[in-house]
Parts: sequence; C-alpha cells; structure tokens
Amino acid sequence: MLSISPRIAHTLMLPAMLALAACSQAQTPRGKDAAAPATASASAAARKGELPAVLKGIEKHGFEVVSEFDAPGGLRGFAGMVGGQQPAAAYVTADGKHVLVGSLFDAEGNEVAAETLEKLVAAPMSAKMWSKLEASAWVRDGKADAPRVVYTFSDANCPYCHKFWEAARPWVDAGKVQLRHIMVGVIREDSPAKAAAIMAARDPSAALLENEHQFDRGGIKPLPSISREIAGKLDANQVLMVEMGFQGTPGILFQDAQGQVQRRAGLPQGNDLQAVLGPR
Repeated sequence: MLSISPRIAHTLMLPAMLALAACSQAQTPRGKDAAAPATASASAAARKGELPAVLKGIEKHGFEVVSEFDAPGGLRGFAGMVGGQQPAAAYVTADGKHVLVGSLFDAEGNEVAAETLEKLVAAPMSAKMWSKLEASAWVRDGKADAPRVVYTFSDANCPYCHKFWEAARPWVDAGKVQLRHIMVGVIREDSPAKAAAIMAARDPSAALLENEHQFDRGGIKPLPSISREIAGKLDANQVLMVEMGFQGTPGILFQDAQGQVQRRAGLPQGNDLQAVLGPR
C-alpha cells in the first residue's frame, strides 16, 4: 500500500501539533456546561456529514478528503490523499478546531486506518491510475498475452531507459512481461522527433526495437516533421508523466501482489528489478 512520506507527514502534522500545544498552555480547563456547546456543535456537524472547517487549513498543504470513517477517542477520521499521490488519514479533534495528519495506533501497535485507507483511497486511486495508463499512447514491447504488464515513460535518447530495456530482456523474451513504453521527448532536442518516428511507424513495436538495437549508434532516425496527431499524443504523455509523479525518465509503474500500483523513478537496482518485473 502506498504510504505518506515522512517529510509530507511532518510538514502537515507540525503546525497542528504546535497549535494544540499553544492552546493547552493558554486556556484553563472548562466545566462540563461550558464544553457542551462545542461538543454539541461538532456532533451536529457529524450527523449532517458536514466537513469540519479546520480541514480547509490543510487543503493548502495538498490534502484532499475522500471519505469520512469511524475513529476512536472522540476523533473524526477522514481518509484522503496528499498531492493526489499519497493516501493519508486526518483526525479532527472533538471541538472541531484542530486536525492531525498521519498514523494513529492502538494499544497493540496496529495502525487504526490502514485497512480503511487501502479500501477507500489506495485501491480506487490505483485503479484510476492504471486506467489512465491503459488509455495512453504506448508502444508494446513483448508478447500481447504476457501475464505481467509494466508501464515505463521512455525517451528514445535516454540511456537509463535503454539500460532498463536491456535488463528486462530475460522476462520479456520468456513471455513473462510486456513492457508498454509511453514515449515522451524530454532529453534532447531531437527526442520528440525520434519518439514520433517510433509512434508513427507502420509497426511501432519494431521501430522501438530498432531504436534499442541501434542505441549505441544513435538510435532511430528522427522524423523531419511531426504530425499534429502525434504531437498531441506526445504532449498528453508528458502531462501524464508529471501527473504520475515523475520528472524524468524512465518512470516505471507496475502492480504489486495486492493489485496496487507502485512506482519507480529511474533504473531499478539489484533485487528491486525483480520486484518490478516479477520472478524470473
């Protein structure tokens, strides 16, 4: 399951923690009668399904609410994602004035929202990501009926894309993996024209192999001009690459054993290659 990075979690949690500390030092405890209106107000909001106003404060940090879930200790739990990429849980205090983002554990050390985040956020997010990849302009490398599909954002001039292509040969040649190259043109000035030469070819898969086999000799010959149709596909591929969280090539995406989409930026190293491509 995708997990929130420590850096993001720290950025989101620290302001709320400081706010809570300042509040506890500045205010004296109130009696039951004084506390009742705030509690009643929060309960009423919960019954109506309204989002607490305090969640607006973390939206600027990239937190997007997906669904509310039951949380312990008088907290309201909200499953969401940060930056459209990382599933995360937010917990709003009973008074509705403060929010914490991160992991909440029970007495046995189990993360309270782990299964909830997978069900409400990670699984739907992975399915949506995979559908977008399937609908993109990709070039097949390997057997059409290979049991494992791996997407990779590739530039025809990228040496690390070429090394990944070479490293994947045992899996691809054995019919175990189908690589789907989502071509982009970002490395050199002629990268878009080389990508266009592959995508516009009568047999794009053969043109891709031509570029890889001749990579050390300059690769495929770039097209002298790029059609509007191919240019549009290249632009869409580059937008998708950024949306998927990559700033360069190769950007690799695959499904793990639980069907969740996993990402790798750059060339997988060592045992990680098997995590991406599966057993040999």
